[in-house]
Amino acid sequence: MTRSGRRRELQGRALVAGDAAGPALVLEAPLSLWGGMDPHSGRLTDHHHPQHGASLTGQVLVMPSGRGSSSSSSVLAEAIRLGTAPLAILLSDPDDILVLGALVAEYLYARTCPIVVLPDGATGTIATGDQVEVQGGRITLTRPRGRPGVEERDPGRPGPARGWSEDPGRPPDEAQR
Repeated sequence: MTRSGRRRELQGRALVAGDAAGPALVLEAPLSLWGGMDPHSGRLTDHHHPQHGASLTGQVLVMPSGRGSSSSSSVLAEAIRLGTAPLAILLSDPDDILVLGALVAEYLYARTCPIVVLPDGATGTIATGDQVEVQGGRITLTRPRGRPGVEERDPGRPGPARGWSEDPGRPPDEAQR
């Protein structure tokens, strides 16, 4: 990872090549798209997910991994066809099911949703709202102006960083609670 002020660059491994740019949406938990995302609206519909109701449309989705169901590939392909899918998906761990959905959509509809596996610990350095550019396996992150940086994730603490706090007296871990 290289850093320059508000910009950071990461080198990941592209599972589905492509270019995309948009704001990051960092999910706190893995997501199964089958029953977890409405492909017509792009909304997260899993009532048990911490970010239930969030819109995945127009976002660069950052999450630890997918959460199964082989039918997730058809949900992703349909969302790509409808234009409600995330712009790109960044993962900590590879997910063949999501890759299959993106490849099917690319083949059938000539629309791409890049999927990149990030290096160990990198998902914890990305916060919701960061501007993300994906070019193959290269990821460029830009922190929005006027927003303090997210604390690096403590390797001993499980889970992704939760973002930054608007209140300087409030710890970053409580920013999105």
